[in-house]
Amino acid sequence: MQDYLREQRAWLTIEWLPSYAPDLNPAEGIWNNVKSREMANYCPDRMTEAAARFRRGLQRVSYTRLLPFSFLRHAGLSF
Repeated sequence: MQDYLREQRAWLTIEWLPSYAPDLNPAEGIWNNVKSREMANYCPDRMTEAAARFRRGLQRVSYTRLLPFSFLRHAGLSF
């Protein structure tokens, strides 16, 4: 991989990120939001119930006009 990256130097810019950087990952913000709302204090009997509730949380996030962009902005990826 290092050889390939060196060969692509003319056009490729490499940004080295830390191995674990949740602040740079917008998906972490979405997960934390759903976890603190739909999944808070929820103890399902079946995994299918938990998955359904999690999907409802994702739908809530996606139907909210500005909320998804706030996760991008928090990660420094605003448009």
